[in-house]
Amino acid sequence: MFERESEQALAGFVLPEVGQLVETDDPWSPFVLLDRTGARVMPVDAFFTELLARDKSTATIRSYGMDLLRWWRFLSGWGVAWDRAERQNARDFVRWMQVASKPASTRRRRHEAGATVAALPGTPNSITGKRSPGRNYAATTRAHCETVLRTFYDFHLDEGTGPLINPFPLDRSRRSSRAHAHHNPDEPFDHERKGRYRPTIPKRAPRRIPDPMFNALFAALKHDRDRALLAFWVSNGARAEELLGSRQRDALPGQQLLGVIRKGSREYQQLPCSTDAFVWLRLYQEGAWQVGAPRGQNKGLWWTLRRPWRPLNYHAARAMFVRANTLLGTNWTLHDLRHTAAYRLARDPLMPLTDVQWVLGHAHLSTTQLYLPADRDEVIQHVRAHHARRAKASQSVPPPPPPASGYNPASLSNLFGGPL
Repeated sequence: MFERESEQALAGFVLPEVGQLVETDDPWSPFVLLDRTGARVMPVDAFFTELLARDKSTATIRSYGMDLLRWWRFLSGWGVAWDRAERQNARDFVRWMQVASKPASTRRRRHEAGATVAALPGTPNSITGKRSPGRNYAATTRAHCETVLRTFYDFHLDEGTGPLINPFPLDRSRRSSRAHAHHNPDEPFDHERKGRYRPTIPKRAPRRIPDPMFNALFAALKHDRDRALLAFWVSNGARAEELLGSRQRDALPGQQLLGVIRKGSREYQQLPCSTDAFVWLRLYQEGAWQVGAPRGQNKGLWWTLRRPWRPLNYHAARAMFVRANTLLGTNWTLHDLRHTAAYRLARDPLMPLTDVQWVLGHAHLSTTQLYLPADRDEVIQHVRAHHARRAKASQSVPPPPPPASGYNPASLSNLFGGPL
């Protein structure tokens, strides 16, 4: 009876819009979490300080803060303090995320990939086969949230400032022994530190943009800046944020190199690029400088097209890509350009896989190996070719010779199960 009442309460629960995650100009505290009264949540401040001391990036702080804000709002709706949360509250929170709809402000992301307004959330695109974002929280979002909250409570357990028991524990089979205690050196490491409430994430192959579709996307662009961006993304495999952070001094056309700051390690790395990318870059720069765009070695490489001049950020670049997608009726993303570059490099028989790993900035070679098998479009082409060969072979088979004279047709029909 209690479980049934709990399910009914969760089904009708609406997350209260209280508190917010605020970005500051303070490098010692780039983000702060505010509660319903507008006061800073000090336990989260201490956790953010720990993350910064562990050399986590600002983007990581923001990502963790959004999950903590969701948890704080959930506890506020049930009137539970953060240090009084029990495992029943954690279980209810995980169950709520399985059935709850995302806020309307986040569902607008389904339009970022060029989906039409009439398209239902979660439906696959007829051209690309990619599914649009659904109304509910994805499994990756729920898994990330569980990891963040378990890490948050583990930190306060170690500090002695939180509850005595972590509301988000590890799986029962993982708590009895040390992780990787019986690891075989000949086998890769498994993710043994799995949370009890962590969902199963389906494994999907990276999706690349086929060459004909990429050419159509490139032709749909209207400005040399956008063409230069796509040419760089698809030739050097850099992430969208990494390329947008480059400065004018980082472009070396004579050496066909472009310097970027890596997302994970934040190390400076010069990536080889195609000649066409630098041609489009030069065309963009000449046109932008003529109308007064900022110029200088320490200035940003990518700017908005109109005054007032502002550095091009990720959201503006994504909006550019959305417009090209809308013309074609596709839903490719900027990260698919990185997948496309990775497939082109990894499938080249003369390109060592370790070189591809260096270009992509992967920490493990196993991540780069994901691009070795054939992707969806190649498999479809192979199967279509198989059916075409079967059809051609069936047409080339000569008909069976007629039976010799002297046999009774009725006897042959009974013998072979039908008329000849």
